[in-house]
Amino acid sequence: MQEIEFNLLTEPWVRVRLPDNTVQEVSLTDALVHAQEYMDLAGEMPTQDAAMLRLLLAVLFTVFSRVNEVGEPEPLEDEEAALERWGALWELKHFPEQPIRDYLEQWKDRFWLFHPERPFWQVPEAKIGSPFKGGKLNGEVFESENKNNMFASYAGVEKNALTYAQAARWLVFLNNYDDAAAKKKAKDRPSMSPGWLGQLGLVYVKGVNLFETLMRNLMFLNDRAELWEKGRPNWELEEPRSEERTEIVCPGNYAELLTMQCRRIWLERENEKVVRYTLLGGDFFDKKNAFAEPMTLWGLRKQTKESPECYLPQKHDMEKMLWREFSSIIGDGKHIPGVVQWNGYLQRCGFLKKKEILQICAVGVEYGAQSASMKGVYADQIAMSLSLLNELGYGWQNRITEEIGRCEQAASLVGHLAQDIATAAGDKNGNTSAPARSQFYFAVDQPFRQWLRSIDPEEDDMTETTARWQVIARGIAEQLGQQMVLEAGSAALVGHRVKLDAGKKTERMELYTAPKAYNRFRAGLYKLYPKTNDEGGTA
Repeated sequence: MQEIEFNLLTEPWVRVRLPDNTVQEVSLTDALVHAQEYMDLAGEMPTQDAAMLRLLLAVLFTVFSRVNEVGEPEPLEDEEAALERWGALWELKHFPEQPIRDYLEQWKDRFWLFHPERPFWQVPEAKIGSPFKGGKLNGEVFESENKNNMFASYAGVEKNALTYAQAARWLVFLNNYDDAAAKKKAKDRPSMSPGWLGQLGLVYVKGVNLFETLMRNLMFLNDRAELWEKGRPNWELEEPRSEERTEIVCPGNYAELLTMQCRRIWLERENEKVVRYTLLGGDFFDKKNAFAEPMTLWGLRKQTKESPECYLPQKHDMEKMLWREFSSIIGDGKHIPGVVQWNGYLQRCGFLKKKEILQICAVGVEYGAQSASMKGVYADQIAMSLSLLNELGYGWQNRITEEIGRCEQAASLVGHLAQDIATAAGDKNGNTSAPARSQFYFAVDQPFRQWLRSIDPEEDDMTETTARWQVIARGIAEQLGQQMVLEAGSAALVGHRVKLDAGKKTERMELYTAPKAYNRFRAGLYKLYPKTNDEGGTA
């Protein structure tokens, strides 16, 4: 067996999707220099794609913060130069090949998956860490809390033996999304927490192809529209960071942040397959107000006696469609993700068109008790006009947030109707409200996404556009309510008497019937969504 084996710059391992929707494995170098030919990354899981995207961005940022688009040494010295550099790359519609190849050739020895001293994203010191079989490395067969495999793509021997290409992809994933199951070796070190990306409500901007996706997330300026601090990616360090569970200052350099080593890992191979690995905790930093991280939603934690007010990464709600998190993505007075802010800045500076679409991809992970296992993966995306981020869009931001709030109220009305119908049928114990709310959200999901994408702040009248949506939303809820009454059965139509406020002065018997419940539901619905002028209303 060769000591040095499988160079990530020349071997195919990055999965990409071609225009004909087929998937191909390419080298790290080819993924960059031919990015315009690929539609997207196409890894085994969306979490893997997010981690891979950050690796590719780290290479691009490192290269083009030091040389210009023709490969001449020209480090970025100010904000204007940073924007001009971005614009020059965007105009090319592809990444300049020679500067990328020159840089990667210089660092080729740091990209061997197997190397006795400097294997990619691994350290020999991790050999003393917690041992795991190859299957744990493979995110597709992470075991849930009940020990049943979440995914069935691999079984038998294949479950615990990965090809080098698979292992490389999952190595990138593991560094960012590992759970906290591993035990610390040094008693004086802090306890484990999940990998950094696993703690985020991660979002990134998607373009029409891989080149555009990379460019839309290639931030030459930080969240304050200033140059990033000087720094370098992990593979350029003279000595790799190897100490267990080490608190660091939040990286102020984009490439340094994107290649932060949350884990110390060592892969082991047999018969040309990776069969096991060992792992220790790696670097971490304080999450409070860590706005250098541009790919997360933020949530405000109010001041307490123990700690001042601060922002923390806000994880995605596994039960919510992404559009319901609109205010966290785009405004409502909150700190918005840096990549979203960056795209708005590019448009205001004239680099992106007024009619440009902002397509947001969201990825998240839910861990089990004590974060010791992965329970599920969240993935969703929404599209909207990028102009919602400029001055014309500010009023629209509030209006869209209001309409999402109305959807929440409509869902509540549907839930109450379902519960009242169940009561009318004599069901005193069943909880029919939550499934009914979910049914409404499912029905309204695609129409809302289409409405959101269609909004053009430059041309649309806000009142008319909102009224059109309200008619659609009300119609969906009303149709759902009618269907529930039709399916209620004869017992619910006749109804049941129920004692209310038992033991109080207001104690009384009330008759619950499906028609009565529907009339109450409809009255609330039309109060929430009044008739428009075209419908004979006064709205």
